[in-house]
Amino acid sequence: MFATDLWGISRLKICEGLAVQLFGLLRKSMKGSLITQFAGMLSQSALRGLKKTIDYTEYGGAPLLGVRGVCVIGHGRSNANAVKNAIRVAAGLARANVNAKIEQELFATDVGG
Repeated sequence: MFATDLWGISRLKICEGLAVQLFGLLRKSMKGSLITQFAGMLSQSALRGLKKTIDYTEYGGAPLLGVRGVCVIGHGRSNANAVKNAIRVAAGLARANVNAKIEQELFATDVGG
């Protein structure tokens, strides 16, 4: 189990690093010629939307299942925006009563008891 978790974490870290590097390379290449600067200006809103989609701080964290209550796990280097969004996610899970719904489904399928 540990090796699987380690492998998953390693892949996640590789993807995070790759995304940071790609955005850095894009930013650098769009500062070249006048044409690439113009192309950069035209694609700026699309790139901003893509960055927001893959930015971990926008999601805040992921729910930790298997505990009583709501628990959201955040990234180790979470900034204020990530913490704010993790609290937002936790509040949404609590409002939606997600734990009770999971318990109902487990007991309805006879997995939980």
